[in-house]
Amino acid sequence: MSTGTSVLRKTLDQIIGTERTEHLFKLLVIHPEIAADPGPQVSRAVLAQALNMLLFEDLLRRVPTAKTYADYTLNKGRQILHDHGAVRTVALEGMGGLPAGQEAITRILRPLGYALNGVYPLERLKMTGRSHAQADYPEEIAQFFLSELHPERFSPEFQAAVQRVAATSKDPVTPQATSLLDKLESAGSLSVEESVTLLPILASVFERQHTEPALADYEILLAESPEMAWISTEGNAFNHATDRVPDVDQLAEEQKALGQPMKAAVETSQSGRVRQTAFLAAKVQRKFRTPEGALIPKEVNGSFYEFITRLPLPEEDGKQKLDLGFDSSNAQAIFKMTATGKA
Repeated sequence: MSTGTSVLRKTLDQIIGTERTEHLFKLLVIHPEIAADPGPQVSRAVLAQALNMLLFEDLLRRVPTAKTYADYTLNKGRQILHDHGAVRTVALEGMGGLPAGQEAITRILRPLGYALNGVYPLERLKMTGRSHAQADYPEEIAQFFLSELHPERFSPEFQAAVQRVAATSKDPVTPQATSLLDKLESAGSLSVEESVTLLPILASVFERQHTEPALADYEILLAESPEMAWISTEGNAFNHATDRVPDVDQLAEEQKALGQPMKAAVETSQSGRVRQTAFLAAKVQRKFRTPEGALIPKEVNGSFYEFITRLPLPEEDGKQKLDLGFDSSNAQAIFKMTATGKA
């Protein structure tokens, strides 16, 4: 099947240009049916794939080790199978214009065909994780792992700081985007023109929606929850994107030998079917407000890049499916990457 005139390529060409689109097609594994879909309508699966490609490219821009790895992968003649992206939210009403918690994200995922795939208590972090899989291509289109932080489980001082930080949040989803999402949910597809209008708005949902936090508030948050401190500077950006690889242990040794800053241990799920590791988080410069109203820079942990190996579930009715689950212990260990930069 030819992908040269596909509706996915045509849509991305108009948003990010031919050169960047071509690079993403070479870099990422895309299901042949999605890659070659001639249109003319853009299905929800194609839109979901396009959004993930835009978000993956954004993570490469923000995480130098991920960009180095992507270049290495291409030079080796290999491709990356994007398994999932992770996003952090705050389960709090009154965050400016944003809906509380994961609803800020799930409201745009539902029209793209995503549905809840698992719930994972992250008790040590006072968070809850939920995975969402795309119904049409659950194994081929990246999942979203959305975590909600529960401020009410922390001190009153912490809760007040969260409220101050989040109060300035703006809602990036415009009335026009809402209308297009409603149309997509009912019809299952949009035109190329509508998709070109909608996708940049959907991508902007995965950014920080509030203004720079006060340094004093950041320090209050950091003392009780490095995860909330991270949200205060990075917002709803991809916390990490993930490459699904055949052998994560072999991959880790390969990358360590190349000098990449790799997590010391590989995490294994209780089932033994899901194994994960990661590069250390990128260091980024962020600005913080002082009591005098000035903005001062400070180095903090940004996002990172993860690797995962998934084994099949036990056969059922002669069919074998990949284990698309997650593991609370694995997730909490991986989350440490942005707490200290070590794990």
